[in-house]
Amino acid sequence: MTTSFNSGEADTRRVAVIGMGGTIAMAPSASGGIVPSLGAGDLVASVPGLADLDVTVTATTLRSLPSPSLGFADLVALSDRVRAEIAAGAAGVVITHGTDTIEETAFFLDLTVPEAAPVVVTGAMRHPEAAGADGPANLYAAVRVASSPAARGLGCLVVMSDEVHGARFVRKSHTSSTGAFVSPGFGPLGLVVEGDPRIRGAARVGLTLPADPRVSERRVGMVTMALGDDGTLLRLAGDAFDGLVIAGLGAGHVPADLVPLVAEHAARVPVVLSTRTGAGSVLRQTYGYPGSERDLLERGLIHSGFLDPAKARILLQLLLATGESTAGIAAAFERFR
Repeated sequence: MTTSFNSGEADTRRVAVIGMGGTIAMAPSASGGIVPSLGAGDLVASVPGLADLDVTVTATTLRSLPSPSLGFADLVALSDRVRAEIAAGAAGVVITHGTDTIEETAFFLDLTVPEAAPVVVTGAMRHPEAAGADGPANLYAAVRVASSPAARGLGCLVVMSDEVHGARFVRKSHTSSTGAFVSPGFGPLGLVVEGDPRIRGAARVGLTLPADPRVSERRVGMVTMALGDDGTLLRLAGDAFDGLVIAGLGAGHVPADLVPLVAEHAARVPVVLSTRTGAGSVLRQTYGYPGSERDLLERGLIHSGFLDPAKARILLQLLLATGESTAGIAAAFERFR
């Protein structure tokens, strides 16, 4: 169901709000803990000052799920709906979403929605009935950014705590703080000051991929390296995956004993080398010992650039769904170096 909130007689812009669930839409349950309870229309109606803007806001609930329960089929449906709203004349789109996987959904949309209209994902760290609930302020800021001409052409954005982050940079860095979202090494693309978006912008990488339903059929594993790792998890992976992402130590390293096993996987399926550190790019040629980034890249692993392991998995999953070759996959990842 879609609800329309008309804010005036001379509306010049329409922003479509699409609800996916998450903490922003949760409330305490009788059995204990908070659970999804509110639709997109409820959220929009609760935001002070939104009706005073020269913007028509429509609200649609597409899903009502905690974000760990969302899957690729949900993201395909969301991408389709976002593009449909833009095709129907929306000047911008806001998605309300759980924060646990907000960065992955944002990056999926960044790759699959090529239109210039702003696409903004937001959520909350505190549910609506908590003291100091941040959802209304985040949704207000997100609508302001989605209706701003300065946000056009920047791809998908994440707006939290009055900060505007690019989808390919943003990460959740804290379990509960309202300032949990950061863009390590790059910082936010802009700020919302007194309700006014101040955006400096960042060029998109120019890569658009289809939101192909077959993305749900591809299996990409993500394996994090650790001190003393004996490779049991990698061995158990066997031929279970169509591709792998290695979250390497430091600048992109694995224990020397695991090199033959990693190389064996890379000879069979695309294996992307990322880093578990949380910031920075995998290196290319600084270290030369067995298991170093140079050694692994020479053995056929694909360099993830600045993409963290979770986002590298999203990109690899979409590329595999298109039937792209290993060489084509490597070329796509080069755009994020």
